[in-house]
Amino acid sequence: MDAHLLRQSDSPFHDLLGIEMAEWREGHARLLCRAGPQHANRGGIVHGGVMLALLDQVNAFAGLFCTVPGHRRSAVTLDLDARFTAPGRIGALLVAEGTLVTAGRAVFFARGEVRDEDGTLLAFGGSTHRFRPGSHDPAGVPA
Repeated sequence: MDAHLLRQSDSPFHDLLGIEMAEWREGHARLLCRAGPQHANRGGIVHGGVMLALLDQVNAFAGLFCTVPGHRRSAVTLDLDARFTAPGRIGALLVAEGTLVTAGRAVFFARGEVRDEDGTLLAFGGSTHRFRPGSHDPAGVPA
């Protein structure tokens, strides 16, 4: 991925969880996270909060693509729902894919999935995001 997009996707929260941007284009994003011991719940599987964080982030990125060097777009999450369909294994690669559903001047909607590297669906959900000032414009704002 190009350096401009990597800079736009930098986040201390991503560093904390070990999330990496794998793909980002208009209306779509893919994030990766190798589930380690730090991601486990008391039952020894991936904590649901990790999968929620992946859904929140990947869905937001799906609506925030910006190609203008030195600019970025941002939003806040207004609503996030999720359904968990299978346990995430510690050691597994978690792959989150998000797709923009629709966007207006102030709000956009996205949906996403989290799967493991075998393709097992672990969680899916939709979200609503409000653009921060200037971010409704695809050109974004100076970073």
